[in-house]
Amino acid sequence: MRFAIAYSKKDPAGMNIVKQLKKQFLPQVLFLDTNQEIVYFNLSERKYPILKNVDFVVFASKHQSAKKENSLSLHAPGNFRNADFGGVQGKLCMTSAIAMKYLFQQLNKIASENKEISEKYNVTLEVTHHGPVADIPCCFIEIGSDEEQWNDENAGEIIAKTILTLQDFEPKIINGWIPTIGIGGPHYAPNFNKIQLNSEYAIGHIIPEYSLPLTESILKEAEAKTSEQIKEVLIDWKGCGSSEQRQEIINLLDKIGLKHKRTGNVEK
Repeated sequence: MRFAIAYSKKDPAGMNIVKQLKKQFLPQVLFLDTNQEIVYFNLSERKYPILKNVDFVVFASKHQSAKKENSLSLHAPGNFRNADFGGVQGKLCMTSAIAMKYLFQQLNKIASENKEISEKYNVTLEVTHHGPVADIPCCFIEIGSDEEQWNDENAGEIIAKTILTLQDFEPKIINGWIPTIGIGGPHYAPNFNKIQLNSEYAIGHIIPEYSLPLTESILKEAEAKTSEQIKEVLIDWKGCGSSEQRQEIINLLDKIGLKHKRTGNVEK
C-alpha cells in the first residue's frame, strides 16, 4: 500500500511518531506537515497533487481525554453533527474499513510484544470524531493522553512500527473480511474493539450513541465515505438508547436496504 504521514509541528506526539519513523529507511513514504493543529489540516488531491498516487493517509497525533488514561488509539475522522474541532458539520473523511482493521490488529500485536507498553497503555478504537477534511482514505493514530505519554519515545516507536506495516499490506489479497459500519456504544467502543480484533468484520466509521438519533443522511454519509462497499451494519444494541430509538435504527437500515446484526451475535 502506498501511504503518507500527516502531522502537525505543534503536536508533540505527532512529532515523536515522525521522529521514530524517520529513523527507518523510507524512500517511498511521503511526509506532510503543517503549523496548524492537525484537526484543521485539510487534505485533498486538488490541494496537494503529490497525493495523487497515495492510497491511504495516516494522521499521527496526540490524544487528549478528561480521564487522562494512557492509550494508543485509532479512529476514522469526521463529524456526524457539529464541527467543533475542525472539518465540516455533518461530513466525514473517507476511510478504508479494511485498512482500519489491519492497522488495529497490527497495533495490538506490536504493543503486546513490548512488556512496558502493554502494561502502561490501553490499545483501543475510538468512534469517528473531529476534523480535518480529507477525500483520500485516512485514519488517525494517536498517543494519549498527556505530555509524558506524547513524548514517550517507546510509544512513538510502537506507533511507527505499526504504520510501517502498511508497506507490506495489500487490500486486494484480503479474503473474507466484511466491511461494515458500527452503530452505538460509547466513545472507546469496547464491543467494536473485540470485533475488529477477532472476527471477520472490518469496521470503518463508528457512529456512537452520543451522535444518535440516527438519520438517513448520517448513515448514507458513513456509507459513502467508506472506500469499500458496505453490505452489512453492526449494532451495539445496548448502546443505542431507548427501545424506540433502536427500532428507528432498524427501520432506517431496512429502508435503505442494509443488512444488520447485533454485536452480541458476532463471534468474537
